[in-house]
Amino acid sequence: MFIGQPFAEPDKWGDFMNTKQHSLEMSRINTLFDRREHTCPHMSYANEKVRHRVIREGRLDLLDSALQLPPDGTAGILSKNALRNQKNMFIAAITTFTRAAMDGGLEEELAYAMSDSYIQMGEECSSVEEIEKLYDRAFREYTYAVAEKGNRHYSAKIDAAIHYIVIHLHEKITLESVAEAIGLSPCHLSRVFRQETGESIVDYVQKERVEAAKNMLIYSDATLSAISQYLYFSTQSYFIRIFKKYTGITPGQYRKYYREGSEW
Repeated sequence: MFIGQPFAEPDKWGDFMNTKQHSLEMSRINTLFDRREHTCPHMSYANEKVRHRVIREGRLDLLDSALQLPPDGTAGILSKNALRNQKNMFIAAITTFTRAAMDGGLEEELAYAMSDSYIQMGEECSSVEEIEKLYDRAFREYTYAVAEKGNRHYSAKIDAAIHYIVIHLHEKITLESVAEAIGLSPCHLSRVFRQETGESIVDYVQKERVEAAKNMLIYSDATLSAISQYLYFSTQSYFIRIFKKYTGITPGQYRKYYREGSEW
């Protein structure tokens, strides 16, 4: 009930909901009838699970075969407008891709960031064909992300440390600040972090900042100076040096390569 409305309003709301419930049930019945009448079953959950498994397990070897898997039914109808329907289906697919990737060990902040960016890109598409190409690209990128960064079996404390690092990349991150955030001594965190991840806190932070820089280089027009400042590199030259350390090329070369015709 909203402020200022009479107490009788809940009864009207109940009538409204009853009407909507009736319409929903009739729509559901008609949809089932039409599919049965025309022998057009909905694409099965088993078909979807094949792709979810590829993402969840980071199975690069199954990427192409999963994308070529023929549908065993028809897609849902979420809008009478063909393009809007495809966009809605794309949003649903990205949502399930995101869950599958997190189940596969992909850090949830990264998974959600990928979801947001892909859904925004999908909204900008002007044809069904563009959406279909974006779907293939998203499927591949989620699978590659899990293959590279997922399937981790870290302790709860190290998971918490990694989560802290990922969401504070635009700030100064020290061993002490991470240790304080997760309730461990710096000495103990340093030892356990290296045992479980195989690298130091400093190296891990650098790699995550480089990964964040990659996305900014591709999807934003921010200058190298702005990116280096945002991701808390001490200087632009230091940013370039660390970026090249992990990628083999400079940030400028990376941006040029991925913006001028590289294919996924």
